[in-house]
Amino acid sequence: MISDKTPGPFTLRFCKAINAHPGEVSACLWGFGLFFFLFTGYAVLRPVRDAMGIASGLHNLQWLFSSTFIVMLLAVPLYGWLNARVARAQFINWVYSFFALNMLGFACCLFLWPASLWVARAFFVWLSVFNLFVVSVAWSLMADIFRKEQAGRLFGFIASGASIGGITGPVAGALLVSIVSLPGLMVVSAFLLGGSLLTKSRLMAWRTSQENEEECEARYRPVRGNPFAGFTMVMRSPYLLCLAAFVMLLSTSSTFLYFEQARLVAVTFPSRVEQVRVFSIIDSAVQALSLLCQVVITGRFAHRFGVKGLLTIAPLIITAGFLLLAIWPVFVMVATVMAVRRVSEYAFIRPGREILFTPMPADVKYRAKSFLDTVVYRAGDAVSGWTIAAITAVSQSSVVVSLAGAALAFIWAGTGYFLGGQDDQSFRLEKEST
Repeated sequence: MISDKTPGPFTLRFCKAINAHPGEVSACLWGFGLFFFLFTGYAVLRPVRDAMGIASGLHNLQWLFSSTFIVMLLAVPLYGWLNARVARAQFINWVYSFFALNMLGFACCLFLWPASLWVARAFFVWLSVFNLFVVSVAWSLMADIFRKEQAGRLFGFIASGASIGGITGPVAGALLVSIVSLPGLMVVSAFLLGGSLLTKSRLMAWRTSQENEEECEARYRPVRGNPFAGFTMVMRSPYLLCLAAFVMLLSTSSTFLYFEQARLVAVTFPSRVEQVRVFSIIDSAVQALSLLCQVVITGRFAHRFGVKGLLTIAPLIITAGFLLLAIWPVFVMVATVMAVRRVSEYAFIRPGREILFTPMPADVKYRAKSFLDTVVYRAGDAVSGWTIAAITAVSQSSVVVSLAGAALAFIWAGTGYFLGGQDDQSFRLEKEST
């Protein structure tokens, strides 16, 4: 049995394997569990969303991405309003409960109108909003709970819960969909979201045991500020603006690959059932590789190369991937490059980005970070979606799209290198300006 209080030989070996101290084991496991439940619930539904996006028409994808951005713009002020009225320790409970109710509502809609294109489009937009908000809030919580030194050692293992959930979700979805149908999958996902809240409560209990009375009281106060505070924080800070550029370029690389993947899947696999199966297989492979990297490589890579290495290696790999795609624009290649991009994001970029926020004040973690993770990310989707449509209309060539993607990914790498190099100085500036 693993114990923080009386570590035995097994506990000590486990600590060494995940790069943790004995007193951090329970926190690592509860953090791992939170992401496992969260990503299992999301991964059950992701292949369904991708198939519904194709069902809505490839020529409509840019409209779906733009609609997602508009919904995000409307949602962020509501998020900020709630953030100013609910204690930090309870904020995630409100957000996840709201989205669980949404899932139950979609279950009813799909039961009543299973073939509706408008329900499919609404679900695509909703899940695209959902996944950014719930993941952003979860990482805000982690950045709030763990110190910077702990984050560098532990975030790789904690993030591996997301990868295992990402493996379990598509498999569970493929097995359950014929039994409970699509509405039933929504209900399953809502219950899994509830499971993440149970693990969150245990993680908060651990954090409380490590803090003094003043720190505990602060955690049970709301993050003050107006609904647009995240936007103004980013606009006032050159460092956060640079981070916004990094997020935009991350989103752009993803969207360029997503459009090309959707085009080739639609051509290669015409039926929705085949498309869901293909997307599920890709998701499972991505999460398995991400898990391997997170457990074996991320922590050690971060120790050796720091945040600069975490934020630079993935964009350079994607630059090479786009160049290969320009030479060989077939489904196997785009699926491989897309998989590598997602693996590198989960294993390197996400832990690197979250480490940046650990020393920052609570308002930056919960407001500026949310604005970057949601509005800025989806703005990148919308802009790049229309850019791809324009390039395709002019050149009628996927090769031009791939070369443009390579150029943007190279700029993305430079931005990551700069952010990593400004790490400690930027934290001091952020603290002084708050």
